[in-house]
Amino acid sequence: MEEKLIINVGRQLGSGGRIIAKMLAEEFNCKFYDREILNIAARESGFSEKFFEENDEQKGFLKSHFHIHLPLLGSNDFYKNDFSQESLYQFQSDAIRDAAEKNPRCVFVGRTADYVLRDNKAVVNIFITANMDFRAENVSKRRGCTVEEARKIIENGESERAKYYNYYTGKTWGHSESYDLCVDASILGLEATKDFIAEFIKRKLKAAK
Repeated sequence: MEEKLIINVGRQLGSGGRIIAKMLAEEFNCKFYDREILNIAARESGFSEKFFEENDEQKGFLKSHFHIHLPLLGSNDFYKNDFSQESLYQFQSDAIRDAAEKNPRCVFVGRTADYVLRDNKAVVNIFITANMDFRAENVSKRRGCTVEEARKIIENGESERAKYYNYYTGKTWGHSESYDLCVDASILGLEATKDFIAEFIKRKLKAAK
């Protein structure tokens, strides 16, 4: 049986965190979860996947929909068919816990997985940052927009991501106390940053034995 390992990767927009997380999943033979968690949560809850996508790492998009009722696929006494942002978060958290239970080795990107799985002893929590020029250039290339537009996208997106994380965890998004390792990917580049994190994880696992 494979040794259990869960790697949670928080990341700033444009830092390359998702790419690095994917490389770490390959390095450690882990199942990779990013938007896949939204698919699982939608399937398990019976809610439309689009609601999970629109709410993805954002706090408050449901202001105009907060107390509507939608049919579920099957009964669920706990949620009582009450469609709210909190119920979406609960379904998503359940999907993360379920995935971690079913797979001995996982990598989760964002979505407060570090908080959801905080009681799991096999967890390594990583946060990936980068300087603004590095991030703006990456977002500009990915979105096909100007660097200035990319900066605005980053500022708006990170504000929503931080509010979401802080609200549900009671912690501060990106604060070093929430993670085992915080690293600036713009210093070494993505591949070398992955190697640096992988070495840290190997040493942490060895020290824990």
